[in-house]
Amino acid sequence: MPTKPKRPRDSNQLAKLIAGIATGEVEDAKNNDGKDPAAVALGRKGGLKGGKARAESLTAKERSAIAKKAAKTRWRSEEGRRESSGPSEQETPRRVLKTPRGT
Repeated sequence: MPTKPKRPRDSNQLAKLIAGIATGEVEDAKNNDGKDPAAVALGRKGGLKGGKARAESLTAKERSAIAKKAAKTRWRSEEGRRESSGPSEQETPRRVLKTPRGT
C-alpha cells in the first residue's frame, strides 16, 4: 500500500516546502496509487451513465416502488429529528432475554 510522502515536522521547514511548491521551485511528490489512468477514466464513464441506464431499464412499477421506499425512509428519519424528547414506547424495541434451562 503506497504511503503519503513525508513532510518535515519542523514548522519553518514545512513553510519553506509549501512556499517552494507554490512558487514552482520544488515539485510536489505525487502519490502513485497504482491505478492505470486509462482504466480510471473508463470506469468514470461507466459511473456517469449508471443511474440513467438503471432508470431506463426499470418498469414504471419498479421505479414507483423504489421512490415510495425512499420517501418512507426520509420521513422516518425526519420524524426522529422532530421529537427531541426521545423515542416513544412504541418506537423502542423490546427484547426478551432468555435464560438457559436448568440454571
